[in-house]
Amino acid sequence: MEPKAEEPAAGKGLPSSHGVLIQVREKKGPLRAAIPYMPFPLAVFCLFLNTFVPGLGTFVSAFMVLCGARTDLSNRHVCCVFLLNVAAALIQILTAIVMVGWIMSIFWGMDMVILAKQRLEKQDV
Repeated sequence: MEPKAEEPAAGKGLPSSHGVLIQVREKKGPLRAAIPYMPFPLAVFCLFLNTFVPGLGTFVSAFMVLCGARTDLSNRHVCCVFLLNVAAALIQILTAIVMVGWIMSIFWGMDMVILAKQRLEKQDV
């Protein structure tokens, strides 16, 4: 007796090429959503600052909000978004002693660069 080939349980007999589109959207907290979309060179500069002086690049990016940089918190007042960025910078500075703030600062800078790159890609399209 020959063994039978098993059909995939999830596919219910459908070919594996039958695709399903899944869309994943990231839900951002208020601090993360307050990161401004900056020009790419400025975002890289803020990453550099955050790498060597935790929180300094985040503090600089807070002033970009006052200069008109767009954020994902479009429904909040500019001063509120500015204060959220200053709060993030203070958290990074105060917790840098135990390395948490330094690591957070580097990741924050990387997020700035990623947002700047997304901004560039949207302008090119």
